[in-house]
Amino acid sequence: MQELNVLVSGFNPYHDVDDNPSLLVPQTLAQQGLDYDPTDVNDPLYNVNVHIHSVMLEVSFTKAWPLLRETIEQVKPQIVIATGLKRASRGILLERCAENKKDTSRPDADNIIPTRPKIDENGPAAYWTGLPLRAILQAFTADHIPATLSSDAGTFVCNALFYRLQDWMTHHDHMLAGFVNLPLINEQPHPQHGLPLRSQVTAVQDMVRETVRYYVRNGNGGELLI
Repeated sequence: MQELNVLVSGFNPYHDVDDNPSLLVPQTLAQQGLDYDPTDVNDPLYNVNVHIHSVMLEVSFTKAWPLLRETIEQVKPQIVIATGLKRASRGILLERCAENKKDTSRPDADNIIPTRPKIDENGPAAYWTGLPLRAILQAFTADHIPATLSSDAGTFVCNALFYRLQDWMTHHDHMLAGFVNLPLINEQPHPQHGLPLRSQVTAVQDMVRETVRYYVRNGNGGELLI
C-alpha cells in the first residue's frame, strides 16, 4: 500500500475571532483523517493510505514560515495545504496566486509592520498554486459548498506564507502545495458570510482528497488546470 503524508497548516487565534476555522479545521482533519475507501479499485486512492498532519502557526511575518518549513522537513509530506481566515468571505476562497508583496498598515502578532514592500527582493513577482483547483471546485459543487477562485491571498501574513511555501516547492520535486482562505464559522445560514464548521471541514477534506487523487494519477506531473 502506498503511504502519503499530507500537512495542513493553520494559524493560532486571530484577534477578535472567537472560533478560528484556520485553527479548528486542520486540527479536526488530523484527528478524523480522510473519509474514503482505499479498497475501491475504481478510485485513484485505491491501495493508498493517507496520513493527515496539522501544525499551527503564529500570525507573524518572521515566525510563520520557519515553523511551517521545519514541520515540512519533519513530516516529509507529499502535499501541503495552508489555510488562513478571510473574515468578509461568504464561502471558501481557493487562492490561485501568491504575490511577492507585503503592503499593510496592520501589525502582525509581533506588533511588526513590514518596512519593505517585497517578500523576496530577488524573487519572482508571483507563484501559482500547485493544487488542482478545478477538480476541487467540482467536489465543492457536489457537496453544496460555496466557493470561488481568488486572484491572490492579500498582502498580509497569509500571502507571505503562501509565497514562501511556493518558493520552497520550486526546489523540491514530487510535492504539491497551495493555500485556501476560510470564512468565519457561522452555524446559521447567512446570505453574506460564514459557513458551519462541519462544512469547512468537509471542504478541506475535499481539497485533500482531490489533490491526492491528482498526485496519484499524475505522479506529480503534467499541467495543472487551475
